[in-house]
Amino acid sequence: MRVLLVGAGGVGTAVTRIAARRPFFEAMVVADFDPARSAAAVDLLDDPRFLAERVDAGDEAAVTALLRRHACDVLLNATDPRFVMPLFRAARAAGATYVDMAMSLSRPHSERAYTECGVKLGDEQFAEAEEWAKDGALALVGMGVEPGLSDVFARHAADELFDEIEEIGIRDGANLTVDGYDFAPSFSIWTTIEECLNPPVVYEADRGWFTTEPFSEPEVFDFPEGIGPVECVNVEHEEVLLVPRWVDARRVTFKYGLGEEFIATLKTLHLLGLDRTEPVTVPGPEGPVAVSPRDVVAACLPDPATLGDRMRGKTCAGTWVRGVKDGAPREVYLYHVVDNEWSMAEYGCQAVVWQTAVNPVVALELLAGGAWSGSGVLGPEAFPARPFLELLTAYGSPWGLREQ
Repeated sequence: MRVLLVGAGGVGTAVTRIAARRPFFEAMVVADFDPARSAAAVDLLDDPRFLAERVDAGDEAAVTALLRRHACDVLLNATDPRFVMPLFRAARAAGATYVDMAMSLSRPHSERAYTECGVKLGDEQFAEAEEWAKDGALALVGMGVEPGLSDVFARHAADELFDEIEEIGIRDGANLTVDGYDFAPSFSIWTTIEECLNPPVVYEADRGWFTTEPFSEPEVFDFPEGIGPVECVNVEHEEVLLVPRWVDARRVTFKYGLGEEFIATLKTLHLLGLDRTEPVTVPGPEGPVAVSPRDVVAACLPDPATLGDRMRGKTCAGTWVRGVKDGAPREVYLYHVVDNEWSMAEYGCQAVVWQTAVNPVVALELLAGGAWSGSGVLGPEAFPARPFLELLTAYGSPWGLREQ
């Protein structure tokens, strides 16, 4: 397998450090708009299988040419969701398998944003599913941790733990703190704003997909391994759009443990219009300059990839499932916890980016070995869960199951 990894930020760099310990691939070309970032990711490894390149992720022709020049048969997208569609199309043009950790962006309903879906996450990609399948090509979408491992957990629950599923709820929480910062998100603030301020999507079998107000339906969820109770709220996320396509459940939700302070900050950004992506014109020393308010917010905050030495605590991603097994009610939480102290000591990566990165590497190894195969535009729950969970454990990062 020859891989083009686009994006050498925190998650992309973590991908390289995890993959460097595995023998399943022949080459990995690490490409970024900033050549210093791709070079830094490669130079740290001292592994001849890795090569640094520069590429603009929004330039489909350039990405296609890079795939062909290095004879890459897989494109792994480690950029933010703005670049999903150009990279998705570039992979197809070059005849490469496409893997990402998010999906194409949504657009709220123009008149009923908090009751009905407009353009849903992934709609642009699934619109091309038939063409991918016809060509025998594969796009594996949403293959990070959430979405990704959480979807694998949903598949595992359906296959082995339940006869009928009433509800699947993705529940994400942490007790991470960052020394020296009052507000320092552990993941891309651009993506965090997109997820948290868009109308959350809920799935119910008798209604299909519908939306609610941001931060709706608060609940306190008790997370394992010492994290403890965290208030979680509805957030727009890919699992709600993926899981019902392959797993039979009467209701699917995603709730994120944000905390009151984080929610208040996001609401303030929205109130001031600083969550907007459309450029505004501001004065500059050489004349007016057009800038995106959200890009300014991101530039003012520390790079999450650089916060590992200051971070303390654990992060948990998991899937809560309620249903029936052998005629009796059952409720479980399948989860994956990463301790920042461990991930920093073992890989030099902070916990959130490491947890995101390990899952696409596991998926690539399964694709390389043939344990996972398929064509079309598919989510993680379209594949057997057991091989993934066994290999994740073999990577030294076991998952857990708690009866509720």
